[in-house]
Amino acid sequence: MKELSEKIKNELTIEQINELLEALHADPDIHGDYIIARTVCHGGDRHKLYYYDNTKLFKCYTECNSSFDVYELIIKNKKIENIDISLFQAIKYVINFFNLPINLNNEIQDNNEEIQDWNILNKYENNNIKEQQERIVELKFYDSNILNFLPKTLKLEPWLKEGIAQEVINNCNISFDPWSYGIVIPHYNIDNKLIGIRERTLVKEEEENGKYKPAFLNYQLYNHPLGFNLYNLNNSKDNIRKIKKAILFEGEKSCLLFQSYFGIDNDISVAVCGSNFTQYQFDLLKSLDVNEIIIAFDKQFKQIGDNEWKAWTKKLKEFNKKYGTLVQISYMFDKNDLLNYKDSPIDNRKRNF
Repeated sequence: MKELSEKIKNELTIEQINELLEALHADPDIHGDYIIARTVCHGGDRHKLYYYDNTKLFKCYTECNSSFDVYELIIKNKKIENIDISLFQAIKYVINFFNLPINLNNEIQDNNEEIQDWNILNKYENNNIKEQQERIVELKFYDSNILNFLPKTLKLEPWLKEGIAQEVINNCNISFDPWSYGIVIPHYNIDNKLIGIRERTLVKEEEENGKYKPAFLNYQLYNHPLGFNLYNLNNSKDNIRKIKKAILFEGEKSCLLFQSYFGIDNDISVAVCGSNFTQYQFDLLKSLDVNEIIIAFDKQFKQIGDNEWKAWTKKLKEFNKKYGTLVQISYMFDKNDLLNYKDSPIDNRKRNF
């Protein structure tokens, strides 16, 4: 069992670790061969959790002040929810999350602890990966009335100047939090239920800890696992189902710009809120019978041919490798250097989109 767990851990790519961190709502960012993320190992808000691909280890530079592997990360993260899981269950979690072709029945050693763990897991796990993930995540639903007390026009000028229409801001229930000085972005599931709220800080000094973070309103943190939802799908699902196409952006703001440029009635945009496209998110789009997914991710390279370009094109090809046999995967890619570094394809105004 130890050899198997080491093999799994060592074969996970940095992109897969990034995907897992996004599902844990860690707001990760890949920097070459390492990742910087929020400290979901102990429930912190600072981006001081690092993952180093060369060692396959995490290092928390705040409260934990220790190094640990992916399994210990899962154990630590579950403990925040007052859920104690064993190493065996953490391994099972990783296998299920990435849908790895591994049958643990053939790997279980003959000892009581592992057999007991296996029996417990059998009570609530089955072969449907989506159902397994839903049980693990257990999305919360929040009362949307909290948003009624926030102003809808105050201090939203930065986004209005970028081209986002007031009509779209109203339609997506975007508002402003005077206490934290941030733009409040509610997230709804496909059935239009409020499952989380993110906030984009307008305080320059706070951006070093991340421009986006879960909103904290009326003494409650409105966090949710980003990898288990698609932002704006509640608004665009009917159009996506009708024309069987979806445009996949990284951030919420790109969806707002798309609606502003092309009209709310023509919206087919969704956002992954990161730089990874999870199996769960793909399944959401497949439930709408899409036959084409257009990847419109941010420009993650400075010039064609540099190391970032090579890493980025390799990652984009992985999307096609993973999903291309099921739907057509198309890309919006800046071949003519129209965008600035880390711009969304829609940031350079409608004429270049």
